[in-house]
Amino acid sequence: MIRSALSRTLRRFRRDSEATVTIEFVLLIPLYFAILISTVELGLVNLRHSQLERALDIAVREIRLNTGAVDDHDTMRDLICDLSGMIKNCDTSLRLEMIQLDPFAWTTVDPEPDCISDPEEINSPRGFNQNGDSNELMLIRACMRFEPIFSNWGLGEDLADADDFGLVSLVATSAFVQEPR
Repeated sequence: MIRSALSRTLRRFRRDSEATVTIEFVLLIPLYFAILISTVELGLVNLRHSQLERALDIAVREIRLNTGAVDDHDTMRDLICDLSGMIKNCDTSLRLEMIQLDPFAWTTVDPEPDCISDPEEINSPRGFNQNGDSNELMLIRACMRFEPIFSNWGLGEDLADADDFGLVSLVATSAFVQEPR
């Protein structure tokens, strides 16, 4: 009896054509919102990354032309932050590495960039060798950490899930040769 009543109700529901657009709307609008928000989030990630790359390139050019005149990690970080304009809380979200490389005795560089692991805890950078001599090959890597704008939806949710703190890492790398002094 219950089975036939349920069967009749489902048949009547299937034949009724009223509100079909509403049901389609209700089923599809979350997907459209997720795509829209993911597009915005991806655009912002791309903008932040391109600004970080640009700022690092300009800072490297400044170092190279001034024959390696880099005071320390914090000075270089502040220069990159000023040039970027897209890095919030720069002192707690950007970390730099500068490594001297020998092209004739190549050793691999650690593939994991030195990023800030916990925004509350500031550790000294892993490697920042600002004393490269003339004609020496230097590798500089910048790692910026930020929280996605839409960290609970779409792409922002997937990006934030990769980290315990809900932060996303963007890495920019550049290499240069110290000009002769």
